[in-house]
Amino acid sequence: MAVQINPSILSADFSRLAEEAKAVDGADWLHVDVMDNHFVPNLTLGVPVVESLARATDTPLDCHLMIENPDRWAPQYVEAGAGSVTFHAEAAAAPVRLAREIRAKGARASMALKPATPIEPYEDLLPELDMLLVMTVEPGFGGQAFLDIMLPKIRRTRELISKHGLKLWLQVDGGVSASTIEQCAEAGADVFVAGSAVYDTDDPAAAVSMLRRQAAEVTASAPWACAH
Repeated sequence: MAVQINPSILSADFSRLAEEAKAVDGADWLHVDVMDNHFVPNLTLGVPVVESLARATDTPLDCHLMIENPDRWAPQYVEAGAGSVTFHAEAAAAPVRLAREIRAKGARASMALKPATPIEPYEDLLPELDMLLVMTVEPGFGGQAFLDIMLPKIRRTRELISKHGLKLWLQVDGGVSASTIEQCAEAGADVFVAGSAVYDTDDPAAAVSMLRRQAAEVTASAPWACAH
């Protein structure tokens, strides 16, 4: 199973977003954090910036909506050019309907869980999704330390994915770096959002390649991957 590295532009220079996107041309996706200062205590960017980014890069956009009322707003991010749209389970009023609408508009549908939100109540929803995001920090700000207490949750999520025979990507976001990515891969993650671990380096493209190698080496021998 191929691992994917999604650099987060939350850690990029917002005055040079087009250039920062091109600096990670080898990435699988470009992770775009949308925050509304309501669901999380921070305000970042919205639909117009996503539209501009989609025109500025060939790397597909992975939009993570940390916003209230995603049922209303998420479809607009598909129309803006996002290839994957993640809404939060804690914010969505009708997650199944929303996931189906995102898919119907042509994007991958993803649902995110904050650290305190368990995966088990959402087991029956997994077939409606293309990706499940386990937050490994509290959403809202970049540069936070990785919460290793999320590793058992990643394992449980991977077990549910395997139980149902789903081709569901399992993403982790928060504190992912050279020192934590291998733990995440061993636990079952295969899509990794990395912000400061990529953009706070002298060579973001090289950082992406290094993280991908680390995750791929662990995944190759991980029990969950060998079972497929």
